[in-house]
Amino acid sequence: MIQQEQVQVEKQVEKKTIPIKIEKIVLNIGAVAEDLEKGFKLLKLISEATPVKTKSTKRIPAFGVRPGLETGCKVTLRKKKIEILKRLFVSVDNTIKENQIQDNHFSFGIHEYIEIPGIEYQREIGIMGFDVTVVFSKPGKRVMYKKMKKGKFPKRQYVTKQEIIDYLKQTYKLNIIPSRRKKK
Repeated sequence: MIQQEQVQVEKQVEKKTIPIKIEKIVLNIGAVAEDLEKGFKLLKLISEATPVKTKSTKRIPAFGVRPGLETGCKVTLRKKKIEILKRLFVSVDNTIKENQIQDNHFSFGIHEYIEIPGIEYQREIGIMGFDVTVVFSKPGKRVMYKKMKKGKFPKRQYVTKQEIIDYLKQTYKLNIIPSRRKKK
């Protein structure tokens, strides 16, 4: 009897899960020239933070891209700015496809910013869309970024796809659409 109870207690200790949290939200628009300025204004309007313009490092002649050309803008939201995520989920009908979720993060796109509740059409911006990436972490990830006494980031510290799905269903009541796989 005592041994069975000890085995049950040990199994419960092994199943202890490490809580996950949202590390950051990245809003991103890829564009050049005039569309880049519109995208910059859009990200500033949505996030109430100043975006950063990104430059290309490669030459792609088919798209007219050369090194040093500004090809997009992005803004990173942390901590208190996470409330915007609920509004972004409403714009995609609280639905995410399973194939949009990867280990440690998930991404989705918003086709038109006017679908976001509380944001009205801006004449100088027009109709634009953008991408949203949400990055997750577990306690202890800081070890990977330290300069002194840098540690390795073990596999158990990664946030798995299933943990993200469970978190989204519990916290944000999202519908996760299973991905269709082709039969071989």
